[in-house]
Amino acid sequence: MGRDVPLARHLLRARDLIDSSYAEPLDIPALARAARVSQSHFSRCFKRAFGETPHRYLLTRRLERAQALLRNRKLTVTQVCLAVGFTSLGSFSTQFRRFVGESPSSYRERAHPAFLPVPGCFVRMMTRPRE
Repeated sequence: MGRDVPLARHLLRARDLIDSSYAEPLDIPALARAARVSQSHFSRCFKRAFGETPHRYLLTRRLERAQALLRNRKLTVTQVCLAVGFTSLGSFSTQFRRFVGESPSSYRERAHPAFLPVPGCFVRMMTRPRE
C-alpha cells in the first residue's frame, strides 16, 4: 500500500465498490484487494470506520435496493432476488424478513411506490398564473 495514500481513502474505495456493484458476487478477498490491504486488516478497519462489517454493509445495500424494486412492482420477487445479488430465493426471503420484519411478498402488497406521478392536468392547474 502506498504510504502517501491514507487507509481511509482505500476503505472508501471498497465501500464505493459495494455501493456500485452490490448485485455482483462480492466477497471479502475482492473488497480487501480493492482497499489494498489484507483480508483480516480490511474487515477490522472497515468495521471501525463505518460501524458495521463489510458483509453487513453489503447485505444492507442489497436489501434497501430490494425494497425499492418491490415498491416499483414491475419485477417478481424472484427477479428482485436475483437483481440485488442473491442466488437463493430462500436466503433472500429469510434475510429480507430479518431486515424489514415481513416477507418480500407481504412488503410488496403493503408498500406504496416512493413516487406517485402527478397527472399533467394537475401540474398545469397548480402552476397556472392567477388572474
